[in-house]
Amino acid sequence: MKTFFKVTLVIAIIMSFGFTIYPIDGYERTGIKRLYQIQKMIEDSIPYNRIPIGAYKKLDEIKLNLTSVKDSLDIILLENKDFAKRINSLFPSGSYSAAVLDMSNPNNLQYAEYRENVGYQPGSVGKIAVMNAVFYQLAKICPDSWEDRVMYLKDIKVSSRYWGTGDHHTIPIYDIEKDKLIKRQVIASDEFSLYEWLDHMVSVSNNGAASVMYREAMLMAAFGADYVNLTETQAEEYFKETPRDSLTNLANTVVNEPLRELGITEEEWRLGGMFTREPSKYVGRKGGSIGTPKGLMKYLVSLEQGKVIDEESSLEMKRLLYITDRRIRYAKSPRLDSAAVYFKSGSYYKCDRKKDPNCKSYAGNVFNYMNSVIIVEHDNGVKYIVCLMTNVLNKNSAGAHMYLASKIDDLITLDNSKPEVKEVPYISDGDTDNGNDG
Repeated sequence: MKTFFKVTLVIAIIMSFGFTIYPIDGYERTGIKRLYQIQKMIEDSIPYNRIPIGAYKKLDEIKLNLTSVKDSLDIILLENKDFAKRINSLFPSGSYSAAVLDMSNPNNLQYAEYRENVGYQPGSVGKIAVMNAVFYQLAKICPDSWEDRVMYLKDIKVSSRYWGTGDHHTIPIYDIEKDKLIKRQVIASDEFSLYEWLDHMVSVSNNGAASVMYREAMLMAAFGADYVNLTETQAEEYFKETPRDSLTNLANTVVNEPLRELGITEEEWRLGGMFTREPSKYVGRKGGSIGTPKGLMKYLVSLEQGKVIDEESSLEMKRLLYITDRRIRYAKSPRLDSAAVYFKSGSYYKCDRKKDPNCKSYAGNVFNYMNSVIIVEHDNGVKYIVCLMTNVLNKNSAGAHMYLASKIDDLITLDNSKPEVKEVPYISDGDTDNGNDG
């Protein structure tokens, strides 16, 4: 059942695993319990070696970078010929696609794209669309009060039920009374605040948490302002009594229409359905999932402009993408240790064991998608966005993503150490082939 609760400060000096998202000083604001233990460890000078130096930004230090840029996406995402040539030289031939925006100087943005319209199965990067749907619906429920939206995210608690089960990814569970942290899979009786479910979805990329938040976005859309008093029984009755095709259409609309309003087309980025199997008895899939570097870049640029719903929502979603713990894949590059990174990674692979009995995880021989979207901010003012998507068979591409991260960072850092040279942008006639939707 959905309930409201008062947050009690707890001291939990423990070690957490996974990817802690959201600024460390955000515990009191969000009620995400595991943030407090890191903050307390830092205050008490207890070593916490999992965090690189770039992970210590506080809430008020995280800003949107392009709010002063009023140009449309079509104007912002015009290639700079020289920049594109140098960026594109970094990519190996084959199944690589990318979009890169140097926003170090908002008055002189530099953009490059490489096979930017080729479609990939976005994997867990698609969870950003679920997060976006939740904030979009909350804005409809509380159009005149950002404070009320934050209150609901913090105080409304919902249980997993069957929606959140069946995923191998674990989540951190902290027992306040026993002062103990464990990691395990989501079970049906788990109950967390909306903020904590969002954190589980984005930070450790838990598929069950994604389906729970997908469900809540649907309920917000269906019940409007009455959502805040909705009980678990009423919610489950809604799913049992509403025709399956109606629920499937609602699910598709809830996550995809907000993207269309941003100017992201169906072929640039769409989400086809839930992240776990159990909800399929009520909610089907529709249209398949696809992502392109261009579509994801459009979203992150709109986020930096403060145009995703509104400026407050844009900033809060950026905070939820802020990594304050162990970094993986693209974000693991040592060049980024001193930088703040806002990151989501996704993978989706398939092995044909008849072709190769030793086919390994994240090295599929049928398809092997690995995707990284990241905003990088160095203290010296170098700031940029990268959307990288690959489908390299028979190989875990984590190392390749990390290598490219270093090369791109070196190039953009060097660019911004030179005297500014303004160039006339041009429109690329690059590859516009769309791949399958996985």
